Amino acid sequence: MFAILKQRNYGLLFSGRIVTNIGDSIYFIAAMWLVYDLSGSAFYSGLAGFLTQIPNVLQFLIGPLVDRWPIRATLLWTQALQAVLILIIPIAAWMDFLSVTLVLVIMPILTSIDAFAYPTETKALPLVLKKEELPAGNALFSLAYQGVDLIFNAIAGVMIAIFGATLLFIIDSLTFCIAFLLFSFLRIPHQKAQTETSSSARTALHSYFTDLKEGLSILFSTIMAATLMGAVLCNVAIGAAMAVMPAFADHRQGAAVYGLYLAAMSCGALIGALLATSFSKLPIGKATIFTVLLGSASWAVAAFVPWTWLSILLFGLSWVPIGCINVTFATLIQTLLPASLIGRVTSASASFSTIAMPIGSLAGGYAATLMPVTWVFCAAGIGVSLLSITWLLHPKLRSLGPVASLSPETLGFKDYSQQETS
Repeated sequence: MFAILKQRNYGLLFSGRIVTNIGDSIYFIAAMWLVYDLSGSAFYSGLAGFLTQIPNVLQFLIGPLVDRWPIRATLLWTQALQAVLILIIPIAAWMDFLSVTLVLVIMPILTSIDAFAYPTETKALPLVLKKEELPAGNALFSLAYQGVDLIFNAIAGVMIAIFGATLLFIIDSLTFCIAFLLFSFLRIPHQKAQTETSSSARTALHSYFTDLKEGLSILFSTIMAATLMGAVLCNVAIGAAMAVMPAFADHRQGAAVYGLYLAAMSCGALIGALLATSFSKLPIGKATIFTVLLGSASWAVAAFVPWTWLSILLFGLSWVPIGCINVTFATLIQTLLPASLIGRVTSASASFSTIAMPIGSLAGGYAATLMPVTWVFCAAGIGVSLLSITWLLHPKLRSLGPVASLSPETLGFKDYSQQETS
């Protein structure tokens, strides 16, 4: 698996992703805690989660742009803009005009910019790796994502407890600068250019909507539509949990524990990513149903156990199946679709799978004003089982076999897998 790190372009993408994820981990912890600290209300944490997730819901709109824009330039601009914008928060604190409103405005802008980076990195993988190397490449990307979160979520929570949240935004800006430098050395192999036959804005707009329609068609005319339904229901619960997490952690022991819960979440997803190769050898339908049900039960119990260390452990275990499933389906898309379609399909899938997360954030934050936050956290854990129930009730999902046995026809990708975009 680790041999592919010796490849120059993949090594740079991997290193840049690690550094970017360090910034994202620090930012999320600092921003969510800062909102809770400034307002003292779980409702505002829910509102922050809602605003942060809105750009992800609209991510399908950027898919055609990701497929057309140069990979290297897109990555450079996203890092540069985030490095500058993140500094507004510590400057506001230094000049004594920091407020909840300002943080709530900055958060969705940064998320909007970041929404271009991850689909672009996903699109780059088939261009720098061989087909047989993609599972290892995706697993290492997930390792970078979850491993960094595991370490820096915990570190960020401790740093907030010691130094306060605003210092972390300065560190965050520095990480984006480092990522910019790493991505500047990328040399992506030639990709089929999607050039316009006319330079007119009208032609470009027509082409954009054609690409957008194609990405949505792949998503909703294949078995992915069924997987999407389960993901939407599951993400309502996850959105509610993320909204009340600061208040739930504060109910336990404070900011340091908040970081540990998020670190446990990353650790569980990381373990799942590392187990994805073994997971893919099982019948995917039955394995998903069974493991997600176990994860849901583990999460629900974590809400009420009196020992914080056990609660954190159980919460982390609940994320193991999610890590397995994420890596498995990323590999399937990259393997069964041509590279020219991956950006729009990936971004469309991300948009609609998270479409309910902002609603969950608002609902979770509001529910925490009506009932104990522990009950809201438990309900979120039970809600994750909706993913398992969806798969159980859908015959095609329930009967999916090991990944090696799946083909474009199995998922409804036959026509698209043979397509080449000029």
